[in-house]
Amino acid sequence: MLETEPTLSTSIFTTTENQEPTTPERLAEILAAPGFGEFMTDHVAKVEWSGESPDGGEWRDARIEPYGPLSLDPATSVLHYGQEVFEGLKAYRHQDGSVWLFRPEANAQRFQKSARRLALPELPVDLFVDAVRNLVEKDSRWIPEGEGTSLYLRPFMIATEKFLGVRPTHEALFEVIASPAANYFGTPEPVDIWWARDYARAGEGGTGAAKCGGNYAASLLPQTEAEEKGCKQVIFTDPHRDNAVEELGGMNVFFVFSDGTLVTPELTGTILEGITRTSIIQLAEEQGHRVVERKITVDEWRDGVESGEIAEVFACGTAAVVAPMGRLLWEDGEIPAAKNTNGEVTELLRTQLTGIQTGRVEDRFGWLTRVV
Repeated sequence: MLETEPTLSTSIFTTTENQEPTTPERLAEILAAPGFGEFMTDHVAKVEWSGESPDGGEWRDARIEPYGPLSLDPATSVLHYGQEVFEGLKAYRHQDGSVWLFRPEANAQRFQKSARRLALPELPVDLFVDAVRNLVEKDSRWIPEGEGTSLYLRPFMIATEKFLGVRPTHEALFEVIASPAANYFGTPEPVDIWWARDYARAGEGGTGAAKCGGNYAASLLPQTEAEEKGCKQVIFTDPHRDNAVEELGGMNVFFVFSDGTLVTPELTGTILEGITRTSIIQLAEEQGHRVVERKITVDEWRDGVESGEIAEVFACGTAAVVAPMGRLLWEDGEIPAAKNTNGEVTELLRTQLTGIQTGRVEDRFGWLTRVV
């Protein structure tokens, strides 16, 4: 039985082998064109929890087992009250064949914050990292080797108690699944963005700072609208703060000014604090750029592009890493792409970040954790 704050090692995870693993021939086909989130590896990592309150209880039965469906009672509380959180991170294969994780401890810490907001138990950081490490080690043959590829990891936790009363669950399941991934957008070219003026991703005092499914569910309808308008992403703003820019459906936003300053929306409680966002800030400051976290409105965006003061605009997140943004469109208007979209600063930050992740650039920050 695991205690709430155990001293952990990989030995606590038991392993049940998948007796019908993906054949080498089929795996080669998948890795040749992995897409994003389309194919799952042969195994999963799991840990269970039970307790009378999210602040106590016990973590137990840490294991690696064959990938397969979950069996849930129709009264399982996650199905009725949405008590769940998740994370996203990647494993990379370097040229020497070694395998590395990018900032897993940061994901583990954010996972704890999300769990706290959703009244779920806080998984110890070491247990989170060990679960990810064990799964990556077991399914390392699934890691692609092409440019821009990785093994995408999806840790998540759901409330599993069979109970229809409105209170925090007394039972939970933490699980990690993995999927080989190519570039999220399929191209590094600028993507057009749709302004969701009639929708909000999250509200003040809500769950915007947590990584939970409800936030993403709220983005799906405007995302569909965006795709119908020929845009690959949707952006949300706060109409009560002069249409202050918040974030895309799943990424943070940066504006590069002509003097080299980077501006990104300040964290107000409605914006997710992205691991990639934090990394970009550190990288930019190391490269001599001033980074400011503040309110920036759609009007300032438009005026800045028109005057040339805003030279580049890009989004960032685990899946896409760094993605240059093109036009901002809405029903009766648009802001054209910035003059230097996909320009020098965007390219520098993308090259530096992906270089560290893949081992082509020195890891000056201690962000990488070796697995294999």
